Amino acid sequence: MSRFGNLEFDGESENLLGSEAGQVKGEGYYLAQAHEAFGNGNFEPALRLYSKVLEYNPQNTVAWSSQVRMLIELAEYREAKLWAEKALERLPQDPELLAAKAVVLARLGDTDGALAFSDASIEGRGDTPYVWLARGDVLLARREQRADYCFERAFLAAPQDWFILWLAARIRAFYQQFSQALKLLKRAVELNAGHFLLWMELGSCQASLGLAGSAEFSYKQAQELNPQCRARLALLELGSAGLGSRVRGWWRRLFR
Repeated sequence: MSRFGNLEFDGESENLLGSEAGQVKGEGYYLAQAHEAFGNGNFEPALRLYSKVLEYNPQNTVAWSSQVRMLIELAEYREAKLWAEKALERLPQDPELLAAKAVVLARLGDTDGALAFSDASIEGRGDTPYVWLARGDVLLARREQRADYCFERAFLAAPQDWFILWLAARIRAFYQQFSQALKLLKRAVELNAGHFLLWMELGSCQASLGLAGSAEFSYKQAQELNPQCRARLALLELGSAGLGSRVRGWWRRLFR
């Protein structure tokens, strides 16, 4: 079933957050809640919250582009493409929308089309961290070395920002560049050691590289910070993986 019925401005998501007595809810409120959900890795709720923002302001470019980005994070690439096209009908020159469409096309295998949209996002005076992260994403899909430069441009645009490092790490991990992702996540943890999600993703990256002991430590840190997160399940999975996964991780690191 298409998500479009769930994303239209029909007021369905009014109860998404529950009632909070005395608090005025509006565009700013839902945008802040959406950003918080995004930063906690809760992509599905964030998607709904960005949709709620558009009920209050259909011209909110951040909400439009962020909806596409949430669909990308959820690996709903065809829906993301449709939603990007719908958004670009309203805001055809928005750099972050163009960048998001570029990532969608890259994930769908249309790397030439992706590069064209990425070019357009930069030509449209797009110099935001996301525009450069998206450019790096596209170039990784095309297996081009210039991707490293794009990530550095993103970091320069948002120095000392754990969130941008986390996003970059997720892109690296998507392309199975776990060693690169690990470096970025370590930097992110240095900046925000109190965020459970960074420890969770650090543990996942370490587990992918066969660093079982380090992954166990990271998952335990995540569990301590947020007992409700899936750290316990991750620890059980790590324990059941056994020696075989550690050997495979060692072999992967050896030939990287």
